[in-house]
Amino acid sequence: MHANIRLFSIMKHLVVIRHHLTTDGLCFIRLLRIFLVIIWLCLLWSAFSDTAQAGPQRLPDYVGSAQCQECHQDAYESWKVSHHALAWTTPDAANILGDFNQSSFEHLGVMTRFSKGKGIHYIETDGPDGALTKYPVAGVAGIEPLQQYLLETEPGKLQSFDVVWDVEKQRWYHLYPEQELYGGNGLHWTGPYKNWNARCAECHATGFEKNYAPANRSYASTQSEIGVGCEACHGPGEAHNIWADPDLIYDADDWQGVSQVGLTMDFNRGVEATIQQCASCHARREPYTDGNPLPGTPFHDAYRLSTLREGLYHPDGQILDEVYVYGSFLQSKMYAKGVGCIDCHNAHAADLKADGNTVCTQCHSPAGNSNFPSLKLANYDDPSHHFHETGSAGAQCKSCHMIERTYMGIDGRRDHSFRVPRPDLSVRLRTPNACSDCHSDKTATWAAEQVAEWYPDGSHTTPHFAETLAPARVNAAAEVEGLIGMATYGGLPGIVRASALELLIQIDDPSIAERTALLLDDSDAMVRSAAVRLQRGVRDSVAVQRLAPLLEDSSRTVRMAAAREFLTISAVRLPPSLNSTLQMARSEWQQSLAAKTDFPETHIIIAGVGLATRQFDAALAAFQEVVTQDPQYVAAWTMMVRIHAALGDRNAALGVVDSAIKANPSDVSLSLLRADLLQ
Repeated sequence: MHANIRLFSIMKHLVVIRHHLTTDGLCFIRLLRIFLVIIWLCLLWSAFSDTAQAGPQRLPDYVGSAQCQECHQDAYESWKVSHHALAWTTPDAANILGDFNQSSFEHLGVMTRFSKGKGIHYIETDGPDGALTKYPVAGVAGIEPLQQYLLETEPGKLQSFDVVWDVEKQRWYHLYPEQELYGGNGLHWTGPYKNWNARCAECHATGFEKNYAPANRSYASTQSEIGVGCEACHGPGEAHNIWADPDLIYDADDWQGVSQVGLTMDFNRGVEATIQQCASCHARREPYTDGNPLPGTPFHDAYRLSTLREGLYHPDGQILDEVYVYGSFLQSKMYAKGVGCIDCHNAHAADLKADGNTVCTQCHSPAGNSNFPSLKLANYDDPSHHFHETGSAGAQCKSCHMIERTYMGIDGRRDHSFRVPRPDLSVRLRTPNACSDCHSDKTATWAAEQVAEWYPDGSHTTPHFAETLAPARVNAAAEVEGLIGMATYGGLPGIVRASALELLIQIDDPSIAERTALLLDDSDAMVRSAAVRLQRGVRDSVAVQRLAPLLEDSSRTVRMAAAREFLTISAVRLPPSLNSTLQMARSEWQQSLAAKTDFPETHIIIAGVGLATRQFDAALAAFQEVVTQDPQYVAAWTMMVRIHAALGDRNAALGVVDSAIKANPSDVSLSLLRADLLQ
C-alpha cells in the first residue's frame, strides 16, 4: 500500500548513499547499476507487501460531532440547538428545565420529591421494591414540549422516570395518570418496558451499543455520543476526516462500506435511502441488532416494521398509538411520487423548511415543482380548495391532511399519510376524521354531507381498504376474498398489503397459500415477509421449493422469516445443498433474538420455538424468563401451568399458578385455572 510514497522515501535515501559512495571513489556507472537494481527490488517488495501484508478493510471509528464543526460550520450551528442534539443530555443545571427546588408531586398515594444539592439533582420516589429511594438524576431526555429524566436503578441500568416536566405550563405531571403502577409491575417506571438502555437509548444516542448480559441481567452500555449527533445519520467520521485533510493520505481500499467521501451513509444514493435512514428511528419497529446499526444500513436489514395492527393504527391506516411517522408516510401519495423527508424538513435543524402552508405550497401551487412533474398545477391555498376562511385554522393544510394526536400527555404528533378527510368512513366504520377534529359539535354524518356537497363527483368517497380491514379485524375468515384482493393489488402501499396478509395467517385454509404464493416474489420486502408464513398450509416439499430462494433474499427481514418457517419443515426432506444457506439465515435470526434477550417478548418467541420443536424444558425456561422480567405477563404464567399439567406434573403446575396469583392477585383467569387443576 502507498507504493509511490515508499519508493519516494527509498530514492531520497539512495541519493544520500550515492553522495557518500561517489566521494569514496566508486565509479558512477557502477553506482547507477546498483541504484536501478535496488529500485527494481523495492518495487517487487512493494507489490508483494501490498498483496501479502495488507490488513483487512475496517469500519471507521466514531469521532464526535465536534470534529465536524470546522468544515461544516453552518450545519453544525443549526444542529447543536436542534431536538436531535438535545435528545439526550447530561444532568447539568444548564440542561435541566424542571423544578428541583424542593418541589413535589403526588400520584396514587406515592409522593415524589425533586431536590438538588452540590450541583446534583435528585428524585426521591418509589423504587423497584416499593420503598422510597433517592436517586441522582443520571440523564436528561428531550427539551420540549416535555422533558424526561433518567435514573440509574442498578449500575449501568437507566430507567425512564414517569413523572415528567411540562415545559410550557411549568408543571410536573404523570405520563400514565390512569394506571395504578407499583414496584414489581412490568409497566412501573423500574420495569423492563421503561428501560432506557433497551427501549429508548438507540434513538437518543450516536454509536450506541446496549451490551446486555443475560446471565446477570445487567447492562454495560456505551455510545460514542449522547444525543443524535452528525454521525448518527452520516456514519462514523474517521475515514471522512482523513479524506478531507489535505495533509493526510486517504485510500478508499482501507475502509469497509464507505462512500467516495469516506462515510457509510451516502445521501446521494437517492430519496429512498434518505427516507430509510430517517426511518431507523422515526418508525414503530422491532430492532435486529444490539444498538445502532451502521448508518446507511437498509431499513429492512436492521428492523421489522410494524404493520397496520389493531391498537397501533385505525383500520383506515390513520395513526392511533405512537407509531413515529414512517408507517403512515408509506401509505401516502407523496411517498409514492418520490417525496422525501428533507423536501419538507431541514436536515440539520430538524424543523420545517417554511411556516404554515408555505411548506406545502413550495410544490402545491400554480407554479408547481419541477422535481414532481405529475403534480397538478393549482391554487391550493385558496377557499376554492379548502372551503374555509383564509387564515383560519380550517384553511391550514395540516388541519385537513395531517391530523394531530397527542402522546405522552402533551406531545402532539401529526399523521404523515397526508390523506383527504373521510367522514363517510367515520359514519360506517367509526374511524376518526379531520372534519370532526375541529367541528366537535357536529356529527360525522354532517361532515360527510358537506364533503359530498363539495365533491359531487365522488372523488373523496372512493372505495377504501378500511372497508375490508375493519371487519377483518373482527372476523378475518369472513373477509378472505377481500384480504387476498388487498394483498395482491399492487396499487396499494406495501404496508397495507402486508397488513392484509398478516390477518390471513390466522385462517386455516390451504388454498390461501396457493393464491398468495406469487407474493413471495413481490418487490416489497414487507409483503414478501408476510407472505412467507402463509405457506404453512402446503406440503413440506412444496414449502421447501417456494421458501428456499428467500433464504438468500436481499432483505434480512425476509431471510429471517423464511428461516423461521423451516422450523416446521422436516429436516430429512431438505436437500443437502440447502443446509448451508438455511444455517446462515437461521443464524441471522438467532442473532436478532440474542440482541433482545432483555425483552420479555423475545422469550415468548423462544418459548414458541421450544414448543414447536417439542423441547419443553427450553420452553419452560423461556416462559420463566418472561415472568421474571414481567410478572404481569399472565399468558406466560398460563402456558407454564399448562405445560407442567400436560407433562403430568400437577404439583409443579400448582406451584406455578400460586406464584402467578401472588404476582397478579386480581386476575380471575388464574384463579379459575387453579380451580381446574384441583378437580
